[in-house]
Amino acid sequence: MPTSRLPAEALRLTIDPDALGFANTSALQDQPLPWIGQERAETAVHFGLEMAQSDYNLFVLGEVGSGRSSLLRQAMQEAATHRATPPDLCYLYHFDAPERPRALRLPAGQGRLLRQGMARLVKTLLAEIPQQLASTHSKVEGERLEKTFKEEEARAFSELDAFAETRDFALHRDAGRLLFTLRGPEGRVMTEDEMLALPKERRADIARMEEELLAEINRYLERVRPFEQALNEALAALRRRVVRPLIDRELREIRIDLKKQIKDSVKLGAWLNRVKEDLLDGLELFQEDETDDSARREALAALVARYRVNLVVDNHDLEGAPVIVEDNPLFRSLFGSIEYQSENDVLVTDFSRIRAGSLHRAHGGFLLLHLRDLVADGLVWEKLRRFLRCGRLQIEEPGTAYAPVAAVSLEPEPVDADVKIVLIGSRQLYYDLQEADPEFARRFRVKVDFAERFPASDESRRASAVFVARTCARLGLPHFTAAAVARLLEQGHREAEDRGRQSAIFGRTEALVLESAALCRMRDGRLVEAEDVDAALTARTRRHDYPEEQMREAITEGEVLISLHGETVGQVNGLTVVDLGDHSFGFPTRITARTYAGEEGLGSIEREVAMSGPIHDKGVLILKHYLA
Repeated sequence: MPTSRLPAEALRLTIDPDALGFANTSALQDQPLPWIGQERAETAVHFGLEMAQSDYNLFVLGEVGSGRSSLLRQAMQEAATHRATPPDLCYLYHFDAPERPRALRLPAGQGRLLRQGMARLVKTLLAEIPQQLASTHSKVEGERLEKTFKEEEARAFSELDAFAETRDFALHRDAGRLLFTLRGPEGRVMTEDEMLALPKERRADIARMEEELLAEINRYLERVRPFEQALNEALAALRRRVVRPLIDRELREIRIDLKKQIKDSVKLGAWLNRVKEDLLDGLELFQEDETDDSARREALAALVARYRVNLVVDNHDLEGAPVIVEDNPLFRSLFGSIEYQSENDVLVTDFSRIRAGSLHRAHGGFLLLHLRDLVADGLVWEKLRRFLRCGRLQIEEPGTAYAPVAAVSLEPEPVDADVKIVLIGSRQLYYDLQEADPEFARRFRVKVDFAERFPASDESRRASAVFVARTCARLGLPHFTAAAVARLLEQGHREAEDRGRQSAIFGRTEALVLESAALCRMRDGRLVEAEDVDAALTARTRRHDYPEEQMREAITEGEVLISLHGETVGQVNGLTVVDLGDHSFGFPTRITARTYAGEEGLGSIEREVAMSGPIHDKGVLILKHYLA
């Protein structure tokens, strides 16, 4: 086979700047970010984002720096514009079970209206109810009811007083209590010594009459208790009758603001009705008096606090579906949390301290996660698996071992969440997951595989120039000339180690763009030239080539022996390539071979050092016996 000498310049691709079709990248900065060489991934992404069925979540494979996150965010934002805006999510006080707050979904923007309406309701009621209860009409009607009760009570008391007088007892009232004392022959109160000085028979008569009086007092109390209860009910009915129109008016305004029909309209209407009844039952707390104590004010504050609206997801300014990128998927940030407050060395909470997680905010839209962050926390991983299985979110603490010891614990109502999850991970993690957890893998039926390199063409080079232009515009860098872009493209081919293919790891290209722009600014240049790119590559090599320099010195100083002339049996020169991650280089090495006739026939070195498997050993043994 004939051989030919290959010149070094034939191994290096040279790109003509004039063939790129632009003078500098400022002309390209308004073009959308293209999927450079990722047609397979682009098709898969658009398919997965359009699939409305469950289990068609996206699993994105690819190397770091391939543009996975940026391109996925762009695709999700584009798809989100074609989706309806999801509803708001509120948590409300549960009047029957305060430890289980109610969840309520409202059309986007109406959660804020409900919160504002309820705040306005409370403010209005706190100002107007005391005035209405203290109005002349209310006072006159209340005094009339109290007068009727006092007349009935006075009549019953006069009968009791007459009964006590016939038995030589005098009745007194003291702070709502009934007291009686024994009177002597002259009508004055007898002392204890005078009582003890009486004859035994007289003391026995007094004890008998005292028992009769106590029985009569009990009958009196049983007689007036219905009067008192009727008075309280009449006063409560009066307060309700006076205040009800005000409450109805305020609640009617809230209902008018939320006139749009919603799925939870029945739930909202029922809750507003319970607010009305709760207010009417607690009207006595609004009634101010001369001895206005702090206990009443605290009870009133606790009453109106029930009517707050905890708006945990507010989509009032959202157009289309939400796109959430969760860079820190902790249990609380992903699935929601309940905050606690210390009061008298005890942790307390209520429905207003419920906080939504990323999955709540992503309802109706998209959520971008990184697999490595999820598998690092077993609790997060297991909770996410349950959510993908049932599609419901329950806000809870991440296990009893981590839950705070609180006087009150909450169990908020679970909510359905329709979320398209985009999970980014490495190929190794993807295939490990396919094998270890088939159920979880079944929830991600759309595989998005980003290539590490792709065939170069005029279109791909133009798209790479658009990437450079958008990077400059986004980071405020000077734009690149066509010659500078050509040098960037040539470096991409060098990284791919192929004249016909280009590297898809654009994170490296972006780093080179930053370094070249920095050198351009140092020389006060307006545009980045090819010389700036070359200088950036040289400076980068200089920063990382210390191991290469040591190896070259070892060769020149004779520590590593290399023969460059002549021929030697059993010896050749080879080229070793060292890849340190941030720098790779090659250096020559001497390769020698020695052979001799053995005594035990054909042997397997891998088997002897226990580095081979049974299949390899089987093949070696078959070959050995065949040759023997």
